[in-house]
Amino acid sequence: MRYELFIALRQIRAKKFQTLLSVGAIGIAVMILTLSQAMMVGFTGELYDATVDKLPHVAVSPREDEDYIYLYKTLMEDINGIEGVSGVSPFLTGKASFKYRENSRNAELRGIIPFRENLITDIEADMVKGNFAELEFSENTVVLGVKLAEKLEIKPGDSVEVSFPNANTLSLRVVGLFDTGSPLDESLTYCSLRTARNFYDVPDVVNGISVRLTDFNRDLEVVDEIEKRGYEAKGWTETNPEILRTIAIETGSNNITLGLIVIIASFGVISTLNLSVMGATKQIGMLRAMGATVSDIRLIFLLESGILGFLGAFFGTLSGVLLALWIGDYEMPTEAYGGVTTIPAVVRPEDVIFIIAAVFLLNLIGGIYPAQQAAKLDPVKAISTR
Repeated sequence: MRYELFIALRQIRAKKFQTLLSVGAIGIAVMILTLSQAMMVGFTGELYDATVDKLPHVAVSPREDEDYIYLYKTLMEDINGIEGVSGVSPFLTGKASFKYRENSRNAELRGIIPFRENLITDIEADMVKGNFAELEFSENTVVLGVKLAEKLEIKPGDSVEVSFPNANTLSLRVVGLFDTGSPLDESLTYCSLRTARNFYDVPDVVNGISVRLTDFNRDLEVVDEIEKRGYEAKGWTETNPEILRTIAIETGSNNITLGLIVIIASFGVISTLNLSVMGATKQIGMLRAMGATVSDIRLIFLLESGILGFLGAFFGTLSGVLLALWIGDYEMPTEAYGGVTTIPAVVRPEDVIFIIAAVFLLNLIGGIYPAQQAAKLDPVKAISTR
């Protein structure tokens, strides 16, 4: 063991109370940082699952100055050949008025091919009553969101009257209800593509194609590929920027707050080192007289700072990880953005390593000033100090 490290460890052991205070201050700050980061990762994942995972990653629209996509089957095959595309689903959608007895509501009536739509939004998993696939096998049927069904006071098996200006009025039988936990439960309904064409009185056309990707972060790349084919397209990051904005705001404010906490805690180490320099003036002078160089003295106090920072970061991170595992899933008192009701504490190994390394380096940097002050002491004056 180098003598600089031996002396640094001896200094730390000699001032047990100050050491405990310094390590404790950093440890508490790092524990809060670790737990908060785990909750932030969990929140981000839940938000993506509740929003992006239930949205088309890319939405394709008709060519400019056209109302419909006429050769949609050919376009679907073309889009399916783009790298990263895992599913495509055509749809014919528009506004409709739903009336059941004395209750009426306006919502979107979306005609789809059930098995293809399920590849995009996994709507089958959100069904609470009925069977989504029945839309394909039964004429004039519809699936409603639970909130819309509550407003209409309707249940599966009942028939709802659907109308709209310039559309054919239809009586559609409700064959299922879905619950996504989002505003779509009140504003979106599904029927078969065939039923939608009868309602809107159009030929074999669609007015949009939904696209799902294996990696939703590549939505703009796929948009570029589709636009080269002459069609309009938008990725989820363009149609739903509020999701990214919410995550950016939450992450930014969280990082600023926690960064300040760690910096404040690091000042405890700096204060401890300053007190060590003041209390060890004579010992520093004796070391210099025995041949210790300025660099050696500086290294002793830098090592002391680094050790205190590492101990605080290690025990703080360990405490934070154990606390996060103990909490597990945090139940939100009220529903958060995007229908998020629980936030799991997700501890990632890379976060743990980064936090320990960052706090260690921060305290090492913070120890430069007191280390420099110790190195600048005049050995003659230091030894004569009472």
